[in-house]
Order: sequence, then structure tokens, then C-alpha cells
Amino acid sequence: MYLTLAVSGLAGLGMITTAGLSGWRGWLALKRQELDTHHAPESAPAMPTAASRIEIADLKERIRKLEAIAAGVDL
Repeated sequence: MYLTLAVSGLAGLGMITTAGLSGWRGWLALKRQELDTHHAPESAPAMPTAASRIEIADLKERIRKLEAIAAGVDL
């Protein structure tokens, strides 16, 4: 009886260890993939959309007005 219990415990411990090792390897593969995608060189930069160009033009106009106010020039 003691021998059966010891073998069963050892088999259970082996299964738990195998499952843990498999999970650890999967987690490492996931982190490796995240690092590869994070450090991958990006392709050619995308062309800005019309909305973003309008927004940038609006921001430049606001900056110009704020600089004029700071310089004491009336618009």
C-alpha cells in the first residue's frame, strides 16, 4: 500500500511539474514574441490624413496667435 501511494504521489508530482514547465515555456514564447514585435522595424511612414493636416494647421495658427500675444502685437 505504501509503495502504491508513493508511486502515485511521484506520478502526480511529475505531471504537475510537466504542466508547469509547459506553461513556463509558453509564457517565455509569448514574451519573446512581444519583444520581437516591439523592436521590429516599422515600414514606411503612413501619409497623414486630411483631418490630421487640418488639425496641425489649426495648431500652428494657434501657436502663431499666442506668440503674437506674447510679443505684444495686436492682431
